[in-house]
Amino acid sequence: MDLNYTPEQEAFRQEVRQFLKDKLPADIQERVQKRLRPTKDMVQRWQQILHAQGWGGSTWPKEFGGPGWSEVEQLIFEEECALAGAPRQLDFGLRMVAPVIMKFGNQEQKDRHLPGILSGDVWWSQGYSEPGAGSDLASLRTTAERDGDHYIVNGQKTWTTLGQHGDWIFCLVRTNKEVKSQEGISFLLIDMKSPGIDVKPIIMLDGEHEINDVFFDNVKVPVENRIGEEDKGWTYAKFLLGHERTGLANVGQWKAMMRRMKEIARQEQDDGKPIIENPRFRDRLAQLDAELRALELTVLRVLTNASGPGPEASILKIRGTEIGQRMFELAMEATGQDAITHIPEALEPDYTGPLVGSVNAVPGAGDYFNMRKLSIFGGSNEIQRNIISKLVLGL
Repeated sequence: MDLNYTPEQEAFRQEVRQFLKDKLPADIQERVQKRLRPTKDMVQRWQQILHAQGWGGSTWPKEFGGPGWSEVEQLIFEEECALAGAPRQLDFGLRMVAPVIMKFGNQEQKDRHLPGILSGDVWWSQGYSEPGAGSDLASLRTTAERDGDHYIVNGQKTWTTLGQHGDWIFCLVRTNKEVKSQEGISFLLIDMKSPGIDVKPIIMLDGEHEINDVFFDNVKVPVENRIGEEDKGWTYAKFLLGHERTGLANVGQWKAMMRRMKEIARQEQDDGKPIIENPRFRDRLAQLDAELRALELTVLRVLTNASGPGPEASILKIRGTEIGQRMFELAMEATGQDAITHIPEALEPDYTGPLVGSVNAVPGAGDYFNMRKLSIFGGSNEIQRNIISKLVLGL
């Protein structure tokens, strides 16, 4: 693989940088660069700006409204957005359910759902995990019983990220209890305004309302909202997870984090010396930087696979999430003892109270503990190693 970007690719990078300089709103940029949570309005506003430019779906083909970029251009775009302080786009719609609709949905479903995803007007949530069915997803118990032109859905989904904002949710549901667990699952698109849906917050230890329980009590879902064939949802779910796990490599985000961490490491600490002068810290930082560069090349190899993300995406999920966790560990160490204090209110846009230490410490502890989840969601890393063993290595 050629490790050098072509003149055309470098010209594309400059085009993206200029666009970000001209169009990225300052209030959004400031919050992201300070690692403060962007609001729902900010995320959707940024998506609408990208959509107006024709860049709303960086990974989408032209036939569905995307720019039709190459894999390298997609990576350049994501890297530059992260370095500039742009918020992450809505993965649940753009990177997860949209590819499923494109490949397995009918024309009516494509016409109905893809435009709202691309414009950012419709916020999608993911309904996969359940109590007792996380990494062992085939054990899910949410049922959908056929009643004429509708399914009647009953059950519970959990860990639903930002489900409090959701307009629609894509769900795996059990439509057949008489067959092998993977063979009796269907893939439904459900309007979250439907009667019988109740979203309840799960407040995390850092005070964040990021995840939710979603309850379904006799929810009527039109059969026309089913993707593909009944009882074949496991096939569509695996396709979706390949795209999700590729995205979890987060190369652009980690490169932005690495640059920020180097800036923090060069700042003087309480002893008057920057931690970058500590050889043990510097060596760990250099090792992590080298591993991140290797991950970037591996992402390019997987993305350029003509058949799309396969089981190799599990490698990206493992390495990307482990690098991310180590990144936040080093960030805590670079920030010093001030990072211990966590002030949840300081993450809100209207906070005017006191801070402990520098602004770098504001999200430190919360970020560190929150990012422990990286090795669990999208299929735990232990499960990913089993996938690699069986489907990649053939053991």
